[in-house]
Amino acid sequence: MITIINDAPENVAAFNAAGDITKEDFENLVIPYVKSKVEQFDELNYLLYLDTDLSNFTMGAWLQDALLGLKNLSKWNRCAIVTDKEGVQNFTDIFSVLMPGEFKSFPKENLYNALYWCENGNEVES
Repeated sequence: MITIINDAPENVAAFNAAGDITKEDFENLVIPYVKSKVEQFDELNYLLYLDTDLSNFTMGAWLQDALLGLKNLSKWNRCAIVTDKEGVQNFTDIFSVLMPGEFKSFPKENLYNALYWCENGNEVES
């Protein structure tokens, strides 16, 4: 299931993915919410907190995620993937070279920093 992270900055479409993730999660929640943010801010600042294994994403969910990326390709500004899965972190860092905008991975303990980065483009100073 995907839920909106309600205390995210206004210009960030932030989601928590937990348990099984389906195509309907993207169709009914993610895509409409992202669309409203792009219409409001003319760019996409996106955060996904992965609180589930990638194996819990159905094939339909992966297709919806890919379509979301392609549909808003020119609107990507910043995208943070928050996970402790090293493979996902590495993929995000490699993917950032191929996509417009900035893509960055953060460990789960740095959720606040990831939200701040999505909102402002810089990290909280230690």
